[in-house]
Amino acid sequence: MTKFEILHKDLMGRIGKLRTAHGDIETPTIMPVINPNIISIEASEMKKYGAEILITNAYIIYRNRDLRDKAQRNGIHSLLGTEIPIMTDSGSYQLYEYKDVEVSNSEILEFQRSIGSDVCVPLDVPTPPYVNWKRAKEDLEVTLSRLREARTLTQDNLLAGVVQGSTYVDLREESARHAAELGFDLYAIGGVVPLLESHGFDKLVDIIMASKRNLPLNAPVHLFGAGHPMLFSLAVALGCDLFDSAAYAIYAKGKRYLTSDGTKKLENLRVLPCSCPVCTTYSVTELRESTDLLAAHNLWVTFEEMRMVKQSIAEGSLWELCERRCRAYPSLVDALKRITNYSAEIEKYDPATKRPFFYLSEFSAHRPEVLRYSNRLNRFDISGRVLITTKEESEVEKFDHVFLVKPPFGPYPVELNESYPVGQSEIPVVIDAEAKTVALQNVLKLMALNKGKANFVFQYDSSWDGHPLFEEIGKYAELVQFVRQAT
Repeated sequence: MTKFEILHKDLMGRIGKLRTAHGDIETPTIMPVINPNIISIEASEMKKYGAEILITNAYIIYRNRDLRDKAQRNGIHSLLGTEIPIMTDSGSYQLYEYKDVEVSNSEILEFQRSIGSDVCVPLDVPTPPYVNWKRAKEDLEVTLSRLREARTLTQDNLLAGVVQGSTYVDLREESARHAAELGFDLYAIGGVVPLLESHGFDKLVDIIMASKRNLPLNAPVHLFGAGHPMLFSLAVALGCDLFDSAAYAIYAKGKRYLTSDGTKKLENLRVLPCSCPVCTTYSVTELRESTDLLAAHNLWVTFEEMRMVKQSIAEGSLWELCERRCRAYPSLVDALKRITNYSAEIEKYDPATKRPFFYLSEFSAHRPEVLRYSNRLNRFDISGRVLITTKEESEVEKFDHVFLVKPPFGPYPVELNESYPVGQSEIPVVIDAEAKTVALQNVLKLMALNKGKANFVFQYDSSWDGHPLFEEIGKYAELVQFVRQAT
């Protein structure tokens, strides 16, 4: 039976159903981190926030004799007091922080299996960003060796194959490719927490894409350590399905208040700009005095944002959500710009039809829909006298074909005026330079594809006058500025 079923898609994001021993979960979703030594919110309460799966650290439990005995005797679900699915981490974060752990890969895998973990994780080696390539390669070889061992040891539980390789795209690709060849139930992109802490979101985009292009499409992908809600739309748009979040508790300890577009210091809040059960019941002062209340708010807003992401996938508006969220922080704007470098790859997975196209900014000019339209300009086989115009109020009787120009798509036949995507796109009255440039590039492409078969007239209004591409267009077409008749 397939363990992962995809229900909806948008960009590279998807809503899916993952089957586990303790029930199905719907992705994308958050796995709240439960530290059995320090519990601010009980695992049994997590379901009310929207949690369908939790994650805890098997190594922490293993090192505590009392916890270990209880987990082995009664199972991890009994220890945490819940029956929803639980993923167990292996202690890789402790290995990263403290350089050593008191357990082998086989021991921690056997322990996870023995306590009834729904998803087990091998003891991979997280490599910090920007170390030298040789160090990253050596660490990766150890991780791959442990993945091979894990595949032979764990059969009944779901098993995650971890992708490492520091900030080297070639190593991430190699890691993902070898993990895919071994075959895992899900895959996890690890070693990115330092990048998240330093706001290296553009590099994160490269890492995710290098991993995703080498992983199977029929398995969910977990992005380790990405627990801030402002990241969800971006990571989901790139194909990540599972996230783990200790941010709700960590940020609460630092008196930091999570929102979908950033973090606010509680000391700077005059009112609570949220309608969650905590913020509608308690005051700013009461949140300042209670870490548990602040952690609860952070959880509410975390799951609210993921529900927003799911709805955006279902209605085909994930790009719009991603663009709005990324506009909230400069480093996320860099990440959004980096995503446009991968438009060709994303276009392969993006549904061909969806809701109307909304143009939000210059980044929208590089959306997959625009690239797909450009790639299909060769479907227009035209000849004779052809008008390409930026204004609908044109004399068209003298022409065999008439194309309107709508940024950022460029030329489209008047017969497609009501068709998706170009005919059903919403663009602002004032059009930015990037949208015009992409549109005119597609005008040039259409002309080049039909060179020698058609005689082109390019008619434009004054708002387009002086664009640098006009000189090139003039080589293919007669240029005519549109003059509105006086009334």
